[in-house]
Amino acid sequence: MAQRKVCVKVPASTANLGPGFDVLGMALNLYAWIEMSTAEQTKIELVGDQLTGIPTDKTNLIYTVAQQVFDKAGVSIPELHIAMYSEIPLTRGLGSSASAIVGALLAANALVDHALDKQTLFEMATAIETHPDNVGASLYGGIVVTHWDGERAQVLRIEPPKQLEVLVAVPDFQLSTEKAREVLPHLFSMQETVNNIGYSSLLVAALAGGHLQMIRHAMKDGLHQPFRSGLIPGMTKILREATEHGALGVALSGAGPTLLALVDRASHQKQQLEQFLLDTLRSEGVNAALHWLEPDLQGAHELTGYDQNSTLFANIQHEVRK
Repeated sequence: MAQRKVCVKVPASTANLGPGFDVLGMALNLYAWIEMSTAEQTKIELVGDQLTGIPTDKTNLIYTVAQQVFDKAGVSIPELHIAMYSEIPLTRGLGSSASAIVGALLAANALVDHALDKQTLFEMATAIETHPDNVGASLYGGIVVTHWDGERAQVLRIEPPKQLEVLVAVPDFQLSTEKAREVLPHLFSMQETVNNIGYSSLLVAALAGGHLQMIRHAMKDGLHQPFRSGLIPGMTKILREATEHGALGVALSGAGPTLLALVDRASHQKQQLEQFLLDTLRSEGVNAALHWLEPDLQGAHELTGYDQNSTLFANIQHEVRK
């Protein structure tokens, strides 16, 4: 086992893309960086204001996930030095927990000389997260179509259309996945189910084939968004009207409360779309931050040329979004 410091870079992710509930995901160019090395005594450093409130003892998610890797690889490394910096807001529907899980798996696996293959890491991540869409997107990059039957996870990656941009509106309140799932019914009619299968299939075909004009017809949902709209003021109007203001399609990002619009890079309505999102949310008393993002194509990876003698932030500050 190499005694060294490793650092991995992991993208944020959006899940569902409307109709693909717990199935579709896309990596986005907001990032978390996780540094890990063996140590005489465990120390966990969390850098940046996105990580406030996260434990810094051995109950930390990154530490516990790393131990799963070591156990599976048949190696004992009970003490670790972990440092993390993240641009990804917590509990906003942008895959913050998935990025931590994937980053912990990759970093720990690097410390044990890559004893586990990528499929194994994906299945471990899915079992921890309990759904494969966010972790699949963060691990593989691009757009992913996933499936998990409780035992085996499957993933196929789609290269995003080059003309695709993403605008996210991140409200200034948090919404836990657990709360967002509590409002969902347990049973749906056959017609409701068939409708969502149709929308999801059409969306995958549109994204895979670069048929941007079809996204507005496909990015619809009847399984989760109508029930979650009561948790996010302004969401119903945004879902209904955003395409009139320049969006190709719009969806709740994961469990929310972030709202996500897919946009043609050549659109002349970008400013109009920004104003519509902000005005709609403000009219409901919600302040939000807007971010123009790109699909991340690389997925999670170990950084090369890493200065072993510098701090995490010193190594990555040239990459951090300003």
